[in-house]
Amino acid sequence: MRTILSFLYRSSCNIVFCTAVLLSVVLTLTGALSASTTPQIAAGGYHSIALKSDGIVLVWGYNNYGQLGDGTYTYCKTTPVQLSSLSGVTAISGGEYHTIVLKSDGTVWAWGCNDDGQLGDGTTTQRNAPVQVSSLSGVAAITSGGHHTIALKSDGTVWAWGYNHYRQLGDGTTTNSTTPVQVGGLSDVTAVAGGGYHTIALKSDGTVWAWGRNGYGQLGDGTYTDSSTPVQVSGLSGVIAIAGGWGHTIALKSDGTLWAWGCNGSGQLGDGTTTYRKVPVQVSGLSGVTAIAGGYDHTVALKTDGTVWTWGNNDYGQLGDGTTTRRTTPVQVSDLSGVTAIAGGYGHTIALKSDGTVWTWGHNNYCQLGDESDADRTTPVRIGTLKPAIPTVATTSATNVTFNSAILNGSVNANGASTTAWFKYGSTSPKTSEV
Repeated sequence: MRTILSFLYRSSCNIVFCTAVLLSVVLTLTGALSASTTPQIAAGGYHSIALKSDGIVLVWGYNNYGQLGDGTYTYCKTTPVQLSSLSGVTAISGGEYHTIVLKSDGTVWAWGCNDDGQLGDGTTTQRNAPVQVSSLSGVAAITSGGHHTIALKSDGTVWAWGYNHYRQLGDGTTTNSTTPVQVGGLSDVTAVAGGGYHTIALKSDGTVWAWGRNGYGQLGDGTYTDSSTPVQVSGLSGVIAIAGGWGHTIALKSDGTLWAWGCNGSGQLGDGTTTYRKVPVQVSGLSGVTAIAGGYDHTVALKTDGTVWTWGNNDYGQLGDGTTTRRTTPVQVSDLSGVTAIAGGYGHTIALKSDGTVWTWGHNNYCQLGDESDADRTTPVRIGTLKPAIPTVATTSATNVTFNSAILNGSVNANGASTTAWFKYGSTSPKTSEV
């Protein structure tokens, strides 16, 4: 095969690819050339998930229910492990003790705890490896609640399965379901999100709808009454993104402002109080937001400038501001910029930077930070172990060598990994060490 490669002056180990940081010009060799997936991160209750650009899934953290999907029940993994049995993944999500992925063919796969049928395979059998969700295809997006799972199909309908005691499946009952059921009376949906025991949907007209538990006002309809079918969130329009915490809900409007409602005992609504809200209130002092995420009782926002802001509970350092002080208004995460994606777990937070590196902070008792320890962190730490295996490279020369590119004549294995080759300027022969 002939692979066109580019010289890089500096690069870093990251979730998408890995090259060495060198003082001289280096050549980065990508192991697989295929349709690219946008790299993603997701957080379960006490575990973390990452999706590489080649569709490969990495997992780390708590695994007592098999939620890492690597075929084991090892208590926890302190560094990321690759799920070699799974490929072609385009989206990822994590529940409290289970994990869900969407493949490019529109099928959904799940593993981990299944006590309430949240894996959707028609059983309540726990799984430590991926199983396909039954009778479900044409899926465009996935999300998860604490013990239930939600899928948005390409036709704009919403389907759910798992725990339903609080009516979070939206099918008009309180009966658990081990296979997908359609949410009643809902169409033209463009996004879905899961809370602990409630579910949220965004419609194409910018309105937000919710169902399930409402004891904290998390449905946003002005009541504290649970609902088995979708109800419209009061006084909210122009919404472009939604997210759920355990007992609170967050919405991002097209003007970059952020609104929240529900439980506020730790200040997770960001309005400067700890007062529960049954209708949306604006998050204080925050604008220019492009993405949002909900943790158990903390909230995360990404701004257009690549900075991350957090508020709510901070007992484990999950706000990332170097303290364990709870915050009722947003604070900036310390020493972090260039972020493109965020995720919130029960007590930890994850960020993906534009250079492909993954950073984590907060609770780490279950190794969910992936930093080879179980120590909590109050500021972001970079996961430095997302190195794939170095591929096997067979090459004898390079041609068309210019100042910033070359063509390797040889073969590279297809495991999606990368390596580094060194070239002396003006030479067509690769070296075995830096020159």
